[in-house]
Amino acid sequence: MKAGVYLAHPRTGSFNHALFDAVTAELAALGWEVRAHDLYAEGFPPLLAAEETETVDAAAAATDPRVEAHRREVADLDALVFVHPNWWGMPPAVLAGWVQRVLVPGVAYKLGTADGEPAGLLRAGRALVLNTSDTPEEREAGEFGDPLERIWAACVLPYTGARDVRRRVFRTVTGSTPQQRTAWLAEARALAAALVADAPAG
Repeated sequence: MKAGVYLAHPRTGSFNHALFDAVTAELAALGWEVRAHDLYAEGFPPLLAAEETETVDAAAAATDPRVEAHRREVADLDALVFVHPNWWGMPPAVLAGWVQRVLVPGVAYKLGTADGEPAGLLRAGRALVLNTSDTPEEREAGEFGDPLERIWAACVLPYTGARDVRRRVFRTVTGSTPQQRTAWLAEARALAAALVADAPAG
């Protein structure tokens, strides 16, 4: 079984990096083949080209070989994990660009018409999103409406066929203690293990 783990954070040594390392280690220990991608470190090119804006017809092959490699890989995965901070209620630009350039028609979904219902094409029916935030939970929900929940659980992942979408926000990260971060990392590992618990590896 194969899992893709995607990190979007530019600062080496961030807590997002620690979450990424913890999740990849846990999945590997459980016998999963892990495709781990630090999108900033890899220099993933996020800018969508004009010819990549098709929504109904299957996308043409990407001109950038890195994008095409990600498209081939994501189609072969059984689970997805995304790790990123909450920036302005959005994922970092590199991850937004990854979604737009990789999860394209003919790879992640198909549409009969532009206003039709999508049919998800990805094999990965389960996904875990781990976010970090410095916004208190009550303010996030009451004032902002938790836009990341809508982005991942309503707008992106169900479109690809993922029906088991789980998400955890670790907050507030700034000012958290080493003990708190250690507990969060253990929780992240447990969440990754739970995500794949009913999918036999090997």
